[in-house]
Amino acid sequence: MSITRKWSAKQQRALEILIRLKRLYPDAHCTLNYDTPVQLLVATILSAQCTDERVNQVTPELFRQFPNARAIAQADIEVLEALVRPTGFYRNKAKNIQGACRMIVAEFGGQIPRRIELLIKLPGVARKTANVVLANAFDIHEGVTVDTHVKRLTQRLGLTEHSDPIRIERDLMRLLPMEDWENWSIRLIYHGRAICQAKKPKCDACLLADLCPSARIEG
Repeated sequence: MSITRKWSAKQQRALEILIRLKRLYPDAHCTLNYDTPVQLLVATILSAQCTDERVNQVTPELFRQFPNARAIAQADIEVLEALVRPTGFYRNKAKNIQGACRMIVAEFGGQIPRRIELLIKLPGVARKTANVVLANAFDIHEGVTVDTHVKRLTQRLGLTEHSDPIRIERDLMRLLPMEDWENWSIRLIYHGRAICQAKKPKCDACLLADLCPSARIEG
């Protein structure tokens, strides 16, 4: 089979997976709570190596005290550290969210830039965070969000042979329509939490199993 035909077959499988994910999780959405793009950026930085549920427990008080980029930029760093401590790696996260907000105030008038090449210059912001913010705050699709769930499931589904998130993202961008880049990630995250878990995937209950080369179905 030629590379082109092999890739076309993989694309057809990816599109079928996308259709099923939309049926399985019709109301899937970003589970981080926020009111503004800046708050979404902060929450996404805090979500690194932490559950969205835990972040959502922390951000109400954080955003009550510091509702915007200017307030966070001027905050006492020890106060920020105390507020974000439950999310883990709190010193580094506090430093990053304050550094990002200071740059947003100084260079972008307190507003989130809407270009990925500018966003990834902010402290604590790589492509994953930038994609989440652009897609959910502005409906701008620059790439595919690749977190641990998306990485694991994309590999298990045989849609990439790579382990590097950037190369996985490039593969997915070739396979999926641009308008579906973010909802693919969100729905795959839902599926990773509910069914395709890291240690014990529930292959017998998975409605993607017939499309998954990694599925382990007891005969």
